[in-house]
Amino acid sequence: MVTQVKAGDVRIFTDYPAQTYARNTVEVRGRVDGYIDKWLFRPGQEVHSGDVLYVLDLRPYQASVEQAKGNLSQSEADLEFARKQVALLQAEANLAAAQANLVKAQQDYERLAPLVKDDAAAQQELDAAVAALRAGEANVRANQANVDQTRLSTQTQISSSAGKVDAQRAALKTAALNLDYATIHAPISGLIGDTLVPVGGLVTANAQQPLTTIVPLDPIWVRFKVTEALYLSLRKNPTPLHSDLTLILADNSEFPSRGHIENTLNQVDPKTGTLEMQASFPNPQRTLLPGQFGKVRLESDVRHNALLVPQRAIQQLQSIQTVYVVNAQSQVELRQITSGDRVGEDWIVDKGLQPGDRVIVEGQLKVRPGMTVSAVPYRPGN
Repeated sequence: MVTQVKAGDVRIFTDYPAQTYARNTVEVRGRVDGYIDKWLFRPGQEVHSGDVLYVLDLRPYQASVEQAKGNLSQSEADLEFARKQVALLQAEANLAAAQANLVKAQQDYERLAPLVKDDAAAQQELDAAVAALRAGEANVRANQANVDQTRLSTQTQISSSAGKVDAQRAALKTAALNLDYATIHAPISGLIGDTLVPVGGLVTANAQQPLTTIVPLDPIWVRFKVTEALYLSLRKNPTPLHSDLTLILADNSEFPSRGHIENTLNQVDPKTGTLEMQASFPNPQRTLLPGQFGKVRLESDVRHNALLVPQRAIQQLQSIQTVYVVNAQSQVELRQITSGDRVGEDWIVDKGLQPGDRVIVEGQLKVRPGMTVSAVPYRPGN
């Protein structure tokens, strides 16, 4: 059985050992202190962002909220009282009364002064009127100073009360936030691990150990390493970096989803001469888990006018590779070849064959160079 060699474009794929991992794994931690009252998930369960995972003892935080509400109400009442400016209104009323008395004393003085001059009134009455006028002026000045002082004090009280209201509102928000933190939600969607703190256990905000972890599985990430030579080749021709990747699992099956290279690390490992690449694969069924091993199949090159020969047609003795060819006279010839990359079940032949040559795939053990044979086309699977 023979196959006719044809030239064509061949995509070269290379397999690289790979391992799956989860990017953006989240450690679930408590933001406030408290004892776990409820545990609301099962280890290994798929959780969604916002799901309730733990509920701490809420009573201390509910009490703090009620206390903050009471303090805020008291501060708001003090602010409202300060804004009414009762003391200032009273001081202004006293000033108005003193000013009225001063006007009356001024009028009495102005009425008595000409009478005393004409000896129509006693000097004693004028002296009393002058004293009353001076006392009225002093009283007006005193009440004016009291008004100014009360106005300043009132403004200070209003500002102080407003500041207390703002502080109490902030305290209420903090208490409400702490109450909300006492119910611990899933920050992301993914597969959740086991709880590390049981019901009744103490949660602290500064604990080194997390409560549990959540691993996002869709997409799943895969890391693999390529040689420095391939990296340099990809720098010259980055097209393969944008092609689909195939993931070969540990049982040699192909993962149904195709992936893409997302990241390339920034340095070559000097010990191995390799560079790590990171790819993502859609994993909607959550089939893959972090830590699994497999192989990533990457298109590393495209060979133009390449000659493909089935691997089973090639015979190798030490470093020499040969094939049997049936010539135009139906006679067997032995050809020495040089093979290149492997493509599936075929090898690329770099030297030793020409397009149109008929290579024996089955029956090599029955022929010798120079024999005349009857050749039939080889069909894979026969």
